[in-house]
Amino acid sequence: MATTDTAVEATSKLESEFEHSPVPQSHRKSLLTVSAVWFGFPMILTNAVPGGLVVAMLGFWQGLAAILVANAIMFVYVSLLSYRAGQTGKSFALQATETFGTVGYAIASGFLATVVVGWFAFNTGATGASLSAAFGWNQMLVAALAGILFIAVTYLGIKALSVIGAIAAPLFIIAVVIAIVIAAKTADFGQIAHFAGAGGMTFGVAVTAIMATFADSGTMTADFTRWSKNGKQAVLATATAFPVASLIAQLSGGILVAAGAIAGATSNGGNFTPILTGPGNPLLDILVLIFVVVNLGSVCTHCLYNGALGWSHLVRGRMRVLTLVLGVIGVVLAVVGVWSLFVNWLVFLGVIVPPLGAVLIGDQIVLARRLPGRREQRFRPTAFIAWGVGAAAALAVHLFAPAWSDAVTGLIVGLIAYLLLENVKPKQV
Repeated sequence: MATTDTAVEATSKLESEFEHSPVPQSHRKSLLTVSAVWFGFPMILTNAVPGGLVVAMLGFWQGLAAILVANAIMFVYVSLLSYRAGQTGKSFALQATETFGTVGYAIASGFLATVVVGWFAFNTGATGASLSAAFGWNQMLVAALAGILFIAVTYLGIKALSVIGAIAAPLFIIAVVIAIVIAAKTADFGQIAHFAGAGGMTFGVAVTAIMATFADSGTMTADFTRWSKNGKQAVLATATAFPVASLIAQLSGGILVAAGAIAGATSNGGNFTPILTGPGNPLLDILVLIFVVVNLGSVCTHCLYNGALGWSHLVRGRMRVLTLVLGVIGVVLAVVGVWSLFVNWLVFLGVIVPPLGAVLIGDQIVLARRLPGRREQRFRPTAFIAWGVGAAAALAVHLFAPAWSDAVTGLIVGLIAYLLLENVKPKQV
C-alpha cells in the first residue's frame, strides 16, 4: 500500500499534459524547450537511412534534389499545423475534433495515434537488432530493456522529450563526424558529386520516401508545438526539425553512400553504425551503445507520446496511463519480432496521412475565419469526403503513376477538395 501511495504521489507532482484541454499560457514553454523537442526528433539514424537510400538509387545530385524538395514541403506542411497549435494551445486530437466532428475526430485521431505506436514498436525492435548486430547481444532482451527505458522517459512528459532531444541531436553529429573520419581512410569523398546511383527509383517516389518517415508525427505536430508561447515560436521550433535536423540526418546518410562508405546501400540506405563498430575500439563501442539507445530512444519516446496523448483523449484517460498500456503493447510487438513485418504497411499508411493534414490546414488555416461560432457537429462530412478524395488520389498515383509523388498528390488534392466542398455545401451543413 505504501509503495502504491508513493507512486501516486510521485505522479501527482508531474506537470499536467493537458490531454483534454488547450495548454494555458501559464504553462507554455520557451522557444528553446519546444525546439529541443522537435530538433532532436528527425536527427536520427532511421532518418539517415532513407537519405542514403534515395542517393543510392538516384545518384548524388538527383537524390540531393529529392531530399531538399521533400524537406521544403514538410516545412510548409508542418509549420502551418504548428502555427495553429501555437495560437490555440490545442493538441492534434483537439484540432481534429473541430475539423472532423466531436465523434468523427475519433477516426482521424485514432488512426494516427495507432500508426505512431507501430513506429514505436518498429524502432524499439530496431534498437535490439542494431545492438545485437554490433555486439552479439540477445536481440529480444535488448529490445525489452530498451522499450522499458523508452516508456519511462515518455511517462515523464514533454519536459523529458526536450531533454532527450537536446542530447540526441549533438550525439548524432558527433557519431556521423566520427563515421566520416573513419570512412575517409578507405572511401573516396572526392567523387561524391560524380556518384551516379543504381537506378530503380523515380524522383517522385524518392520525395515520398523522405516525407513518409515523418508524415505521421509531422501531422500530429500540435502535440509538441501547442506548448509554444505563440504561433510564430511554434513555426520557428518546427524549422529546427524541417529542414535543419532532417537535412543533417538525410544528407549524412546520402554523403556516406555517395562516397562508397556503406556496403549494400540500396538496401541498407544510410545506416552508418557498421562503420563505427568496424574498428573494434572499446571507446567507439561505448559510443555506439549510447548513440543507438539515445538516438532511437528519441524517436521512440516522441512516437509513444503522440500515441498516448491521442488515445488518452479518445478514452478520456490520462496520457501517462496510456503511455504504460501502449508502451507495453509496443514492447511486446518489438520483442516477438512483429515489427519487422509491418514496416512496409506503416509506410503505405503514411501515403494516406498527408490528405488528412491537408484537410486540417484547409479548415484551421485557410478557412480559419469560419471557425468562430461554427455549429458543432458529430461528423463533418466535407472533412471526411476531402480526406477520402485525397487518399484515393494518393493511392492511385502509388499504384498507377509511380513517377509522381503520392504523398504530394494526396496533400494537394485533399486540400483542394476540402476548399471546394466547403464553398459549395449548403450553408446549414
